[in-house]
Amino acid sequence: MDRLALLSGSSCFPLLERISGALGLEPTKAFVGRFSDGEIQIQIKENIRGADVFIVQSTGAPAENLLELLLLIDAAKRASARRITAVVPYYGYARQDRKSEPRVPISAKLVANLLETAGASRLLTVDLHADQIQGFFDIPVDNLYAIPVFMPVLRELVSEEEWVIVSPDVGSTKRAHLFARHLGNLPMVLVDKRRERPNAVESVRVVGEVRGKRCLIVDDIIDTGGTIRKAAEALLERGAKEVVVVATHGVFSGNAKEKLDFEGISRIFVTNTVPPKPEALPPKTQVLDVAPLLAEAILRIHEERSISELFYGGTEQWFTSSLWLQKERR
Repeated sequence: MDRLALLSGSSCFPLLERISGALGLEPTKAFVGRFSDGEIQIQIKENIRGADVFIVQSTGAPAENLLELLLLIDAAKRASARRITAVVPYYGYARQDRKSEPRVPISAKLVANLLETAGASRLLTVDLHADQIQGFFDIPVDNLYAIPVFMPVLRELVSEEEWVIVSPDVGSTKRAHLFARHLGNLPMVLVDKRRERPNAVESVRVVGEVRGKRCLIVDDIIDTGGTIRKAAEALLERGAKEVVVVATHGVFSGNAKEKLDFEGISRIFVTNTVPPKPEALPPKTQVLDVAPLLAEAILRIHEERSISELFYGGTEQWFTSSLWLQKERR
């Protein structure tokens, strides 16, 4: 079988180390630096001819993260890699995925075009902002859900008697439904929000009964924290006893730390798909490791095995131990 090679851009060096540790491999040596004028300089330091290459890099802001990924893909292609999989834990520029108003780009489609043009053979990502983004690609896309990462923690925290799952907007209902199903078919509540502009929520309306309940808000991204703060306030005003937040991608931009630092939210769980910045994390935030899930997916892709179990939350083995892969590889 062809050699498996792991590379990373600068946004995901710590995550690359955890993935390679789970797989029992050494990352392929590569240089990611800058010329004196600030331009990105890339060089792969090892022979990868004929290798099955996986390049780990999230593409959120700054835009140089995306450019680093494109240059790494191009370098691997010109080094005669057999296959190049872009492992994008957080697919940035995904929130403009349609033309919702005049004279706006469809940035999610543009990024897809760039990745394919650079030479990516496949995309592996976690919790796309919208599932239909997969249709923007003409290469295989594996969009994993982060449910197996959260389940060990949530199963200790959530009881079926007093909890409800909350979708903070219509777009998150499918994700919330999966959490509800895997936590014992818990009831669901929808928070209907109205935006007057990006990152600014105008009003919210709660659809469903939350009085006397503990609420688990499920979302894909926490950016400025405005949506989560408004949703939590609305739930508490309607009699909820507690609010816990789960989101795959913890961006925490602007004054998100201050917005989410209030007694109404008891705990926040995110993953390390976005490199965590301790100074930006709100209090009561716990960062969970997505490396075992990505490592398992990478291994299955390399060995040409199915990863469909991982799409929909996986088997009970994944739910009971998100550290399964590390334990098996030791």
